[in-house]
Amino acid sequence: MTEVLERDSAVPLYVQLEQILHAKIVDGQWLPNQRIPSENELNRMYGLSRMTVRGVLTKLVNDGLLVRVPGKGTYVAPQKIDTLSPAYGGVREQLEGLGYPTTTRLVSFDLESPSSGVRSELGLGEGEQVWTIVRVRSVQDEPVSLHRSHVPATLAPDLDRHDVVSEQLCVVLETNYGLPMKHVNEHLEAHAVSPIEAKLLEMRRGEPALLLHDVISDGRSAPFEYSSIVFRGDKMRLRFDYER
Repeated sequence: MTEVLERDSAVPLYVQLEQILHAKIVDGQWLPNQRIPSENELNRMYGLSRMTVRGVLTKLVNDGLLVRVPGKGTYVAPQKIDTLSPAYGGVREQLEGLGYPTTTRLVSFDLESPSSGVRSELGLGEGEQVWTIVRVRSVQDEPVSLHRSHVPATLAPDLDRHDVVSEQLCVVLETNYGLPMKHVNEHLEAHAVSPIEAKLLEMRRGEPALLLHDVISDGRSAPFEYSSIVFRGDKMRLRFDYER
């Protein structure tokens, strides 16, 4: 594509500029996290009004290709990791399948009385306890997701004796306790990270994230795990594929 605006073309100039800038991003001329020329610089380069240039940049920001950083300028948006919902396969399994080196850090592993919300999701009675496991998943030493899993202690009485860092929890539960994942009920929502989540994910408090809740059941539709996963919105993107 030419980088010169064709002023005699039937294609509006702002559309031509958008096509030029879009090509620079997708073709790799402008790299992720790279600062692009300012509105004034683009104005001089292409001979367009500042208002026109600003409108084009706003369109590319809204499309997720650029990000504005107050006081610094406009940057190419960082490349996000595209994964399926964990219902299709473990997050670590997917990341490693895509060629990303991953690490998992165990934050805590406790036997505790669940909150009323967790108790309701797992169908537990008063006094029943759960194992609560908190882990942080990292890609190339950068944290990308925070996993909280709750498993009824009666279904996995000695779960704390097993390695849930190098082994996926779903594999541990199926192999050692006969709890296969047969049904997953999940919902996804926008989420502003809490101070604790921000610290674990190396984000700022209140920054946007994706929050995925999963209730996992066995072949008898009996729930045996309730999990919540906080995905960094600037690092991860979830994909859902459906076929009729």
